[in-house]
Amino acid sequence: MIKFFGSLLISSLLFLTTSSFTPDHTTPVDTKEETNLSWYTDFQKANEESIKTGKPIFGFFTGSDWCGWCVRLQKAVFSKDDFINWASENVILLELDFPKKTVLPENIKAQNTQLAKAFNVRGYPTVWIFKANLNSETNQINLEPWGSTGYPQGATPGKEEVKFLADVEQIFATQKK
Repeated sequence: MIKFFGSLLISSLLFLTTSSFTPDHTTPVDTKEETNLSWYTDFQKANEESIKTGKPIFGFFTGSDWCGWCVRLQKAVFSKDDFINWASENVILLELDFPKKTVLPENIKAQNTQLAKAFNVRGYPTVWIFKANLNSETNQINLEPWGSTGYPQGATPGKEEVKFLADVEQIFATQKK
């Protein structure tokens, strides 16, 4: 398990839950309108849904307005029916954006940076599948990383979602053992 910045993070996350947000950051947001998928941008809300449903979080680290591979992943995988069906059944979607032109609320920007550091994200797009829980004894959020992936390299052109879903199913298989 990854210890997630101790009580400093807890304070930050508590601040996030009590701060005023624009509506786009407190509820699931559909940033991929053509897919009908709900993407959270607030980790706390995504984690609450994860705990409620028992589904892991699908953390998509992206540079939405500058990362060409991120845009390709969205078009080649996230917009496909196979992915939409799989995601709806298996995960809670969390978009962790690092835009260059778009200004994010400071609390979302800080949250995204903390999670990128916790998962040692070094490039985009990166997808981490994980669960998180609060350790009541230490008052720390512990991350339980299942595995990560990115753009499906070596996929048959036009069938990138097949390779991507095979990769994430391998991640899920390691948790079922």
